[in-house]
Amino acid sequence: MPISLVDAISDACAHILNTSTLVRVVLSGRRRNMVTDFDRIDIRPVEIKGSVALQMSYSDGRSKSVKNLSIEEEPVLKLLESGYANILVEHTSGSMSIRITKSGDALVHYEKMELTQDLSHDRKKARLLDPADPFLLEVGIADHKGVIKPTKQDKYLQVEEFLRLLVPTLHAAISAGHIHQPTKTHPLTIVDLGCGHAYLTFAVHQYLCSIGIPVKITGVDVRTASRDRNNAIAEKLGITSTISFRAEEIATTTAENPDVAIALHACDTATDDAIGWAVNSDAKLMLIAPCCHHDLQTQMLITPEPWAALTKFGLMKERLGDLLTDSLRAQILRIAGYRVEVIEFIGGEHTPRNLMIRALKTRAAPEAIDRQRYREMCNQWGVTPVLEGKIPSLFIG
Repeated sequence: MPISLVDAISDACAHILNTSTLVRVVLSGRRRNMVTDFDRIDIRPVEIKGSVALQMSYSDGRSKSVKNLSIEEEPVLKLLESGYANILVEHTSGSMSIRITKSGDALVHYEKMELTQDLSHDRKKARLLDPADPFLLEVGIADHKGVIKPTKQDKYLQVEEFLRLLVPTLHAAISAGHIHQPTKTHPLTIVDLGCGHAYLTFAVHQYLCSIGIPVKITGVDVRTASRDRNNAIAEKLGITSTISFRAEEIATTTAENPDVAIALHACDTATDDAIGWAVNSDAKLMLIAPCCHHDLQTQMLITPEPWAALTKFGLMKERLGDLLTDSLRAQILRIAGYRVEVIEFIGGEHTPRNLMIRALKTRAAPEAIDRQRYREMCNQWGVTPVLEGKIPSLFIG
């Protein structure tokens, strides 16, 4: 919906200050040329000693903190204007999501739905996936009583947080015209690359169907045993018309026409296979959570000064290699015409691999500085990212 940024922020502020209907607020992402104090902020109304307060929780990457936000226009507006690119406000009658573009415009999506406000101070986060959903039993996350298994709690939370990022991003992309409005005859097509046991594949399918988004999902994994197991589960659940699985290499999969490509912890260069395939297949949206990073670390034989003071420590060199790998992946995606964000998608207590690359195809021509910075980084460190070789059309000439 076309609306000025000032009006969008003002509308969001009004919803937040109306604590009688506010359900929750999520601020995430970072606006161009702006720095935020935290990767993500969650706000919800709570009742404390008979009065309503706005409880704000955030993480500095090491620990999670909670404090109260004044229910006044000035501090709320200041927070909304502090540099976050994505603003989600949910209230009892629906939701409002704002995506602030690179040029500073506001892409706003309104959705009508009935939500319930919960003011309890120690409320547990509302679950998107019902633990009793049959798919959770079939994939082994829940037991026969509909209770999440203790050994699968982290996996369950990872999948849930992935969905919390996917859905508002998807709504914003559809609202902006980057992805078509899904219909039964023209559903949203999603490919899960390196799907493994398909926890995420089934979760995305079940949740999007539950909120009325028609989908056609393909899970890709090299193992035939995974394909056969997952297809058998889909058949048992009666959803084979909208979800299927293939035993193929990610880089050469025969899946076609993806609107969305997702990958949760594809190991090492399998993440590059996923990104490369998605770019070459013209995927409109990517949500990629990388796993281990070995390829670039083995290439880091030359350390430009003054970084040698850091890389002489093996652990720190390894972590720097992780950051360098994902920074170069993000830079390649910018060159390919994507708007890119690198965000934390779940707390580090659940997995050390909690980074996500979120990329939306805007077809904007890359800036010369993007290519220059990419090449300078590669030359300084004496590395060639494996992803570069998977998208040769970007680097011809």
